[in-house]
Amino acid sequence: MRVFVAGATGVLGRRLVPDLARRGHDVTAMTRSPERGERLRSERVEVAVADALDPGAVAAAVGPAEPEVVVHQLTALSELGGTMRNIDRAFAMTSRLRTEGTDNLLAAARSAGADRFLAQSFAGWPYAREGGPVKDEDDPLDLDPPAHLRQTLGAIRHLEAATLGADGIEGTVLRYGGFYGPGTTIARDGAHVEAVRRRRFPVVGDGGGVWSLVHVDDAAAATMAAIERRADGVYNVVDDEPAPVSEWLPALADAVGAKPPRRVPRWLGRLAAGDATVAMVTEARGASNEKARRELGWELRYPSWREGFRVGLG
Repeated sequence: MRVFVAGATGVLGRRLVPDLARRGHDVTAMTRSPERGERLRSERVEVAVADALDPGAVAAAVGPAEPEVVVHQLTALSELGGTMRNIDRAFAMTSRLRTEGTDNLLAAARSAGADRFLAQSFAGWPYAREGGPVKDEDDPLDLDPPAHLRQTLGAIRHLEAATLGADGIEGTVLRYGGFYGPGTTIARDGAHVEAVRRRRFPVVGDGGGVWSLVHVDDAAAATMAAIERRADGVYNVVDDEPAPVSEWLPALADAVGAKPPRRVPRWLGRLAAGDATVAMVTEARGASNEKARRELGWELRYPSWREGFRVGLG
């Protein structure tokens, strides 16, 4: 197939683009960085340099590729830094890419005659914080998120609605779990692991928030399966074992040879990190991968973060 990948130099795009080329697909990779684009050329792909927030530049990048499938992996997660107390502020650029970037890419895909549009969403915390601990794709997203998560969740909703409601194009939404593995924040040299080593990533309250994680290589494999099987609709791309923070965070510390994380009461967590972060750590719901495994024929290299932390952090 002719496949156009936007966000080709992100943590997932760097794996997906060469895999697509090796499997015989005709790939055009979009990046905003000419330097990163040069590295992509060695992967036997066409490179388009464009700012995803410039609709004219996006149209000029997508049009000549004449793609059958457009893959939206645009984020600015590598630019995160500093405090996460105000998550909406920290994710402001990613939210623009999920709103303006999605609209620009969809318009260009439609103009270029693409049949399908596949977009990156998130399953880490957006599900409603009520009911059972593990959600599937039919369960609702959070209708009343904490104040500093509202813009971020609004951008996720926009991306999903635009993708699934695009006229004349089949839409696929992949709700990835929290990435771990080489190049992510949960890697041996990643920012979250560094915080664990410094004991700056505590278990807040009972740590009962359930997180779903996925090794980035498994996420890339699921994306490939969704492209090649022409899947449409929504899929949770997570591993087999959603787990509370109180369980997986100490295991991560042990895997990297760090001391166990500190435990702090909720009131102290709110003072230090804000209500949104505390809600993630104490109230988040996990996600089921049953649909993705069944319909995509997806087999995980790391079915559980337990093994992945031991041997897959990089």
